[in-house]
Amino acid sequence: MSKQCGSSLPAGSTPANTLCQDQFQDQFQEPKSSAISTRDLCWHAGERAILSDIHLELPQGQMLGIIGPNGAGKSTLLRCLYRYLKPSHGEISLFGQSIDTLSARAFARQVAVVLQDTPHHFDMTTSQLVALGLTPHKSAFAFSTPDDKSKVAEALATVGLTEQQNQAFEQLSGGEKQRALIARAIVQQPKLLILDEPTNHLDIRYQIQILELLRSLQMTVVISIHDLNLASALCDQLLLLNKGKKVAQGSPGEVLTETQLSQVFGICCQVSPHPQHGRPQISYYYGYHEHGYSEHGYNGQGERGYNEHGYNEQSDKPYHKGESA
Repeated sequence: MSKQCGSSLPAGSTPANTLCQDQFQDQFQEPKSSAISTRDLCWHAGERAILSDIHLELPQGQMLGIIGPNGAGKSTLLRCLYRYLKPSHGEISLFGQSIDTLSARAFARQVAVVLQDTPHHFDMTTSQLVALGLTPHKSAFAFSTPDDKSKVAEALATVGLTEQQNQAFEQLSGGEKQRALIARAIVQQPKLLILDEPTNHLDIRYQIQILELLRSLQMTVVISIHDLNLASALCDQLLLLNKGKKVAQGSPGEVLTETQLSQVFGICCQVSPHPQHGRPQISYYYGYHEHGYSEHGYNGQGERGYNEHGYNEQSDKPYHKGESA
């Protein structure tokens, strides 16, 4: 008998994919035509290159996770994609059309953005906040219609916030606020949804819940994310950045290798198939502070501090009893 999994969304909401063994593989999309692509993308802050020659291609309907160490350029790349920053060089195409040719309203009808920091809307109810997503589709001073209200109600139901629709946005929990912002994006009816660290400051249940919700939306999604195991489990593709440059793009299995993780993050780890979905699961080894790891995962004498069993290769002395997590 296969293991049963329950949806992590509240009762009454549209259920997200629950990652059971017998259904996990079915939720990943077959490649389609390109939703967004970049060519030779660069962005400089003065004389300093923050992004250099980024090439990226994402098929429609897939979810891309942008990963990399702090300062790798993840948020800067997202800001270029949603036109907050203008690239110093290179091209960005959205569904085959240069984003420079789109008006602000036309761009907003195709791209919705959920930023890392939750905005403050002191006097708004949850439903009023979600209704702001209708703005790109309405003329100035247009009144709300029954169809508008229906779209807001449907988006609230999708993210499991129907019961909180009249509650002040500021009174929602962190996870509820993030879901309300995603509901606002749903109402915007975009073809592409961009999120900058949507799981930031959330506990693990809400992190899983948010990413499962994004998978259930059946639209193209681009996110930046720090949790590599979550990214592996729920993203169709990963883009690994380091020091503003592309290291790799592909499936989680292609990107999350022990060699690349060691070189980019400076850690020692073991990558093995997850027991539920078979995608890469990363187990980390410890002892960096005590044994002087450099940025490449080596000690100060140029020697590897850990081997795959959690032992120092020179002394065979175990660190923290060789435990990983």
